[in-house]
Amino acid sequence: MSPFRSFVIKETRHILRDVRTLTVLLMLPIVMVLLFGFAIRTDVEDVRLIIVDPSSDVRSAELVRDFNATPAFRVEKVLPSSSGAEDLLRQGKADAVLILPIDFARSFERGTAQAMVLTDGINANFAQAVSNQAEAVIGRWQAGHSGQRPLIATAPRMRFNPTLASENLFVPGLLAFVLTLVSALMTAISIAREKETGTLELLLVSPLRPLQIVVGKVTPYLLLAFTNAITTLVVAWLAFRVPIEGSLVLLLASSLLYVLVALAIGVFISTKSADQRAAMMATLLALLLPTLALSGFVFPISSMPAPLQVVTKVVPATWFIRIVRGIMLKGIGVELLWKELLILTGMAAFLITVSTRSFSDRLDG
Repeated sequence: MSPFRSFVIKETRHILRDVRTLTVLLMLPIVMVLLFGFAIRTDVEDVRLIIVDPSSDVRSAELVRDFNATPAFRVEKVLPSSSGAEDLLRQGKADAVLILPIDFARSFERGTAQAMVLTDGINANFAQAVSNQAEAVIGRWQAGHSGQRPLIATAPRMRFNPTLASENLFVPGLLAFVLTLVSALMTAISIAREKETGTLELLLVSPLRPLQIVVGKVTPYLLLAFTNAITTLVVAWLAFRVPIEGSLVLLLASSLLYVLVALAIGVFISTKSADQRAAMMATLLALLLPTLALSGFVFPISSMPAPLQVVTKVVPATWFIRIVRGIMLKGIGVELLWKELLILTGMAAFLITVSTRSFSDRLDG
């Protein structure tokens, strides 16, 4: 047997014996196909719609019923005035607002009716699709009144990202992805490498407590991730003029909170992984792929199937991206982001406790 053939056989046997890594490698394409196949949806479904109908006449009531009967929309409220309608968009309680004119029926009969469609432009593609779908519903409704020279001029307006700049959508998501990459992946690989080389076992004879060891291990990555957060924001502003409408202090504090969550996940994965390769693959499946596909970074969560929408709630990046987009593009503060901040704080406390105990058990074992 040639040396090369012997070497290939040896490496193949090594991989086959590593059951965990082999399982992850075999499952990876299946998970990716299913995850992205279900997450990538261009259909507009279950859009939360606010209708401003100051006239409440027969014609406007018919149009409201048509929107209610359309699967793409879910009419949340019908308001008598536009006061506060845009605030509902800002607060994330609605995806679109349809504003009908006063004396809708009369202006409709004259062919001078104008309707305005406000959408949340943070997700440019989704906002455009929602606007087009609203115009389609109005067009179908008009077709049923063709004998009365119907004409409704629709005026789409995008809020919080009026130019529909795609960088305003992707930069906040990239911030989450970069922090995940530096915090979770690098921490998991670093600690797993020390386990492989045996240097981690030297800590058994040290006077340090498990919590102190964990803090010492993650502190450099905490500082590195925080530096990367600042660098990402500076480059985004200099290169693409991505705005920061809200508090920079709150944005950086939220980034630090998310880094703690990612670091805790990285420590936990490293304690359960046999080597660097297993740690890398586990981080990829457990955190990086969900951050890309299930956080709202690229694909709107509202367009995903209901089971996946439930899964998105346990992905830390989902809440962080909401915070970043809310601060950077909408200029909102703690009064509207308290829920997301509270959830990330709970995740951080839980994951730090679990990862520290797992690390302690590893050392004791």
